[in-house]
Amino acid sequence: MNRSPELELLAPARDANIGIEAINHGADAVYIGGPSFGARASAGNDVAEIERLVRHAHRFNARIFVTLNTILRDDELEPARRMVQQVYEAGADALIVQDMGLLEMDLPPIQLHASTQTDIRTPEKARFLEDVGFAQIVVARELTLPQIQAIANKLDRAKLEFFVHGALCVAYSGQCFISHAHTGRSANRGDCSQACRLPYTVTDSAGRIVAHDKHVLSMKDNNQSANLAALIDAGVRSFKIEGRYKDMGYVKNITAHYRKLLDEVLATRPALQPASSGKTTFTFTPDPDQNFNRGSTDYFVNGRQEDIGAFDSPKHAGVPLGWVTKVGKEHFDLELDDGVPPLHNGDGLTYFDLQQELVGVQLNTVSPLDNIGRRWRVMPNELMTSFKDLRVNTVLKRNRDMAWVRGLEKKSSERRIPVALHLTRTAAGLALSAQDSEGHRVTVHATHALDRARDSAKAEASLRDNLSKLGTTIFNAPAEAITLGGDVGACFVPTSVINPLRREAIEALEAERLRALPRLAPLPAVEPPALYPEDSLSYLANVFNHKAFDFYAKHGVKVIEAAYESHEELGEVSLMITKHCVRFSLSLCPKQAKGVMGVQGTIRAEPLSLINGNEKLTLRFDCKPCEMHVVGKMKRSVINQAHQASQAAATAVAPITFYRQRPVSPRS
Repeated sequence: MNRSPELELLAPARDANIGIEAINHGADAVYIGGPSFGARASAGNDVAEIERLVRHAHRFNARIFVTLNTILRDDELEPARRMVQQVYEAGADALIVQDMGLLEMDLPPIQLHASTQTDIRTPEKARFLEDVGFAQIVVARELTLPQIQAIANKLDRAKLEFFVHGALCVAYSGQCFISHAHTGRSANRGDCSQACRLPYTVTDSAGRIVAHDKHVLSMKDNNQSANLAALIDAGVRSFKIEGRYKDMGYVKNITAHYRKLLDEVLATRPALQPASSGKTTFTFTPDPDQNFNRGSTDYFVNGRQEDIGAFDSPKHAGVPLGWVTKVGKEHFDLELDDGVPPLHNGDGLTYFDLQQELVGVQLNTVSPLDNIGRRWRVMPNELMTSFKDLRVNTVLKRNRDMAWVRGLEKKSSERRIPVALHLTRTAAGLALSAQDSEGHRVTVHATHALDRARDSAKAEASLRDNLSKLGTTIFNAPAEAITLGGDVGACFVPTSVINPLRREAIEALEAERLRALPRLAPLPAVEPPALYPEDSLSYLANVFNHKAFDFYAKHGVKVIEAAYESHEELGEVSLMITKHCVRFSLSLCPKQAKGVMGVQGTIRAEPLSLINGNEKLTLRFDCKPCEMHVVGKMKRSVINQAHQASQAAATAVAPITFYRQRPVSPRS
């Protein structure tokens, strides 16, 4: 059982600048896409940018993890290996990996983390990944606290990581193929078309409508704020924030929010400690509701919940604001709820029309109608006639507060490492020692003849003041941490002497910290090679290259099917496997009721269909593990497009043709 005493807050970064602010706002580690092969195809970064982020992070003993979490074709393996070498030389601390083919390659000694795309739901799978060399394991978001603890109890060396905030994929990660089947864009290759956020009409087998144009596959956003202590008790040591597509304001705010929560836990548990250095202070009060979100859920951590879906809209409705009091030809008036901050030009508002569709309103100018800022007249950016069903008493929310946005555009945090400074007199002049809170210590000297000051109290105050001036560094020295040895406080020390000495000491201390920071060590694989928990793999294992095939064969798998993305036509199969159950959410689960009255008669708890335009998917229910399968087949246009692309690429590696055994879809 591995129970590291370090708690790690892992923040996302779309680019190096956002990553730097994540560190400044308290992240112990940042994950960022490399030049290619990341599961967010449009969030790549060149190696120079990663190196710049690494330099900043390592000043605080924070770490940088590079995502290489797509499945790879054979012709991509060597470019991927070269990229790994480059990011390793740039100082990256770990790779987040999905494709097991990488483990069969000659990689530099960089630590490997198992992506959530590897679909880790069982202790046996987690232990296997530890045994083959993964030092950190990102388990499935769908797990309950007892399931997480069971996995943690199975691990001896690897650290357990869990998503605590951000958007939720409705499918088990790595187990969704709808995007590829319908558009040719593979979620396992970083190019998901997000079919789960579309509206669907739900029908039963007789064609009766159960739900009309509802986003029944769209989940609310993950928020584990209330469960951190319980997750720690279950064995989680790395707390991951989703959001590599998110903006600077999101990363600042959400990182600060969880930094404060984790620090509160650390204050009550002396056996635990943060995974990096420094204390962070903020110029704002973090508030997750201010950023884009679809509502909050803790998903399955505390068992199956009824209210996990954002079925009305996948958009950001915002926080409660007030209600409409008057509608004019070019404006409307509103009144704010108690305690709501004032309006600002450029704010964004929302409301639901009579069909429960979310409507957005961007404000051009706002004017108060009273002296207390409760009643307002607003001029929107669009014509009033464009706002459907906006009427008196319409409830309003605010999804963009420009005062909040502008506040986070400025410097909004400070991260400092406590340091003790001791100045003493030597035969040649002065010696200044600097020691940080982790015990790193340096001493620098200055040659200078010292004379007694006329006013020793004034001289000592000036000396202490000059030593404390660490404003542009990563350190801070509280007054009680500045000490003077011997009679140096009674001597006159010119500013031209003490300031360069202080700068030299701080630069030396920072260099010593970097020198002492070890690289994260790879986790050795066990010998002989561990056996995979199963002896056969379907397309759900995402084996897309011959190195991955070799990996599983080496670990005892006898039947290995090619990935769905291999473009071998499978026919109708499970395109998504999910813990979310549409029947349960619509109160049609057999455990809830035998049947309920719908708009067109009695709707039975039986297989259902999802319809969006010409697309139709079948819902089948595997009640023993309490899972739902979304079943369909690859569109002919996608198959034809793939064949054409394969024929056009004369130098392409031949398609993968592992032994194929058609999997059986679960019965309803």
